[in-house]
Amino acid sequence: MRLILVKPTNATRRLDSTGEVFQDGDHERCNSGDPSPPTKTADVLRYQYSGTSLEPLTPQQETNRLQLLHSAILEDAISKDSKEDSTKANSENLTREEGSAPQKKTKDISYRLGQRRVLFVKRKQLSDYALVCGMFGIIVMVIETELSRGFYNKESIYSFVLKGLISFSTTVLLGLIVMYHAREIQLFMVDNGADDWRIAMTYERIFFVMLELLVCAIHPIPGRYVFSWNTQMAFSYTPSVGDADVDIILSVPMFLRLYLIGRVMLLHSKLFTDASSRSIGALNKISFDTRFVMKTLMTICPGTVLLVFSVSCWIIAAWTVRVCERYHDTQEVTSTFHGAMWLISITFLSIGYGDMVPHTYCGKGVCLLTGIMGAGCTALVVAVVARKSELTRAEKHVHNFMMDTQLYKKVKNTAANVLRETWLIYKNTKLVKKIDHARVRNHQRKFLQAIHQLRSVKMEQRKLTDQANTVVDLATTQSMMYDLVSDLQRRSEDLDRRIVVLEEKLDSILLSVQSLPVVLSQAITKQQEDFLDDLAYRVRFLTSSLGSERCSLPARQLCPASAAAETSYS
Repeated sequence: MRLILVKPTNATRRLDSTGEVFQDGDHERCNSGDPSPPTKTADVLRYQYSGTSLEPLTPQQETNRLQLLHSAILEDAISKDSKEDSTKANSENLTREEGSAPQKKTKDISYRLGQRRVLFVKRKQLSDYALVCGMFGIIVMVIETELSRGFYNKESIYSFVLKGLISFSTTVLLGLIVMYHAREIQLFMVDNGADDWRIAMTYERIFFVMLELLVCAIHPIPGRYVFSWNTQMAFSYTPSVGDADVDIILSVPMFLRLYLIGRVMLLHSKLFTDASSRSIGALNKISFDTRFVMKTLMTICPGTVLLVFSVSCWIIAAWTVRVCERYHDTQEVTSTFHGAMWLISITFLSIGYGDMVPHTYCGKGVCLLTGIMGAGCTALVVAVVARKSELTRAEKHVHNFMMDTQLYKKVKNTAANVLRETWLIYKNTKLVKKIDHARVRNHQRKFLQAIHQLRSVKMEQRKLTDQANTVVDLATTQSMMYDLVSDLQRRSEDLDRRIVVLEEKLDSILLSVQSLPVVLSQAITKQQEDFLDDLAYRVRFLTSSLGSERCSLPARQLCPASAAAETSYS
């Protein structure tokens, strides 16, 4: 007895042997020879073969057969799905391996460049906002300090409002500075491909960030706080005591926020934003920082830079001196803005008339710093004026040409004077009957003066020639020498190539000479063979000719050898 396992397939419909249409997906036909075999799936599951006939199955056997059928169907479906999934996964893996590397690389590079551009823009915006907040705090601080002196006191509501604005702007400024340095760290991570932001946090960076936050955090706080300020008057040397506001100590350092101007100038500079300029600077190992931008500005517009810097220093120093001196200046000499401006001006220019002097150590320190900055600015002004007063290259060439022409004329005139005085000396000593010694001495004196003048003019010509050899001329000479050396090198290379060609030709000639004996021997051997063949032919021909002359016609029949030879040679 054997069981029939029916496995459904996706075959098309077909006819069985009896002509009945049925589905291959239902069952497979069993050709057992039975006159009425089962044609349905249920009929197949209810019968089994027993020898050559079909017998009905018991319910238990039908249940077992149905379970076997279901398990076969599930195994087939699972195997088919697993094969399809594996094939699809393999194809996807191959495709990913072929295209993932360049695509991932391209995506990473494009993403980093885009992120870097976005970070540059955000950093510039944060720097602009920080400068606006810093300048706003300084302006409000100056207004509050001036108004609290004559219009209201430090305990007024107006003072609280203005100081509150200063505190609010300072808080925003600190937040912007933190965000700015966060963008700096992100740029460092993008440029260096770092994954952890702590890699960029060096001790130097942490120190400068904390110092910047400390400088920007200084501002006058709301309220009235005073301290006793003792000093000694300048001319009378009498002690002076006054109650000063703590806001002076907290207000003057707020001008240190002006360093943000340099940062904004750097981030808005075309040299910094232009990619080509940054590439050229990187190739030449030049770092684009604030110092480099200031140098370029001093080269492009030195007068404007010095003027703006000097006027700004004057105004800030004058206001600081006024604030420091107003608690001890009873005569109101340096405590007024005009008096403070005059004091700063004469200190900046290193004049120092002595008509007014600061009384406090704060004013003295400001005047000392003003004098140092004035000396530096004066040196810069002298350097700028000297550089602007120099002749250009074209002007130098024109000037040298004109001076050379004038000196050439002087040389000719002095040489003519030397010849004239020589002739006059000869005339007054040799061609006259009575020698006039006074005239001779006069001409000799003029002769020596002409020689001395000629030497002086020759020396001026040499000096002019030496001055004409400037750095530009030396660079031109160096360029000419480089061209000459390049031409010589090119000719040397051409000569080397020709020598190589000659060597190759000599090698070919040497090979030909070495093979000449073999060629000659072959030619001589061939000629000898040709000569011997010709000689043999001639001998045979003569022999046959002599034999033919001796034999007559009837006798020629008796000479078969000669006849055969004649026939062959004919």
